Amino acid sequence: MPVFVYRAADRRGQTIDGVMEAPDARAVVERLQKDAYFPIRVSPHAERARWPGFGVSSRVSQRDLLAFTQQLATLVEAGLPLDRALGIQEELAATPRVKAIVTDVLKSVRGGSSLSEALAKHHPRPFSRLYINMVRAGEKGGVLEVTLRRLAEFLEARAAFTEALVSALAYPVVIFSVGIGAIVFLMTFVIPRFATIFADLGQAVPLPTQILLSLSAGFQHYWWALVLVVLAAILAWRVRTGTPEGRLAWDQMVLRLPLVGALSTKVETARFARTLGTMLKSGVPVMGALAVVGDTMTNQAVGRAVGRLADGVKRGGTIAAGMQAEGRFPALAMHMVRVGEETGRLEEMLLKVADTFENDVRVELKRALGLLEPAMILGMGVLVAFIVVAMLLAIFSINEIPL
Repeated sequence: MPVFVYRAADRRGQTIDGVMEAPDARAVVERLQKDAYFPIRVSPHAERARWPGFGVSSRVSQRDLLAFTQQLATLVEAGLPLDRALGIQEELAATPRVKAIVTDVLKSVRGGSSLSEALAKHHPRPFSRLYINMVRAGEKGGVLEVTLRRLAEFLEARAAFTEALVSALAYPVVIFSVGIGAIVFLMTFVIPRFATIFADLGQAVPLPTQILLSLSAGFQHYWWALVLVVLAAILAWRVRTGTPEGRLAWDQMVLRLPLVGALSTKVETARFARTLGTMLKSGVPVMGALAVVGDTMTNQAVGRAVGRLADGVKRGGTIAAGMQAEGRFPALAMHMVRVGEETGRLEEMLLKVADTFENDVRVELKRALGLLEPAMILGMGVLVAFIVVAMLLAIFSINEIPL
């Protein structure tokens, strides 16, 4: 959504400057007038026209959002009024983008809006529906400080889980990249020089060397075709998954894969349980929480299953029964949720489900990568060994040339 810079005056004639996300300039004017401000100037934000890496970024990272939530929760827990807490947050903002958002939210709060209204009205991008609904529930229940702390814990747990997955995948990616780089270097710089030597000698070379020289020559002359094939495949995948039907088909295929499918199911189950448990514990109604949870699923097949589960709960069913009917969730998760519903400890049990499956994902991913890493090293070693042996065979064959 576009970002606009505005200057407006209040009823006392004092001017204010701010930043607002809106579909167009007219929407900015209407929002300002609704907040009892008189627009003086509204123009597109220049920051969005800059290239990435230059000037000020227009995005808010998950780490900045987590820091904002933790600091705000601490200040509100200390008994500070909301506007003063936001004022301190304005001074502590890590980036100009965060500072602009906090400034705009602070002005809305001082103008009479609640925190959830200010977050939803001006900045829907950095603050998700989950974030806004939890803040709204905390305001209605008079426990905003508790809700903010739970929200901070939720964001911290989600960030820790994501960082654990990324860290686990980093080493195999580095090994694969270095191996591919070494092979490309040999095929494009080393082998062509040997090919020139063998061509000058006019001696027949062994079959492995012929294969290697042909591959090297083909790579040198048609590398652009390989790049085009890769780019075309990526573009085709992006176009295909860019439609709801294509994305759903892709996600269903991912869930059916032998190893990746089971791991993806556990990741989505952990996300479902932690999000739903955190929202219910913060006082969000079940139906509203399920609607938000469905949107947070990265796998569309699981997201639609959550939507159908919500329809079943709306008709009087239980969450566990809906999970069982969908067949997308592990049996352990269904049994734990059923126990939570029967004992009246659903929120606590959902968070335990999240902890259990997050730990399972870490263990299984570590085990799978423990097998993948030596396999990758062995595969790269075999390729490099083939290149070396092919070159040595050709060098040894030089001794057979009659003098």
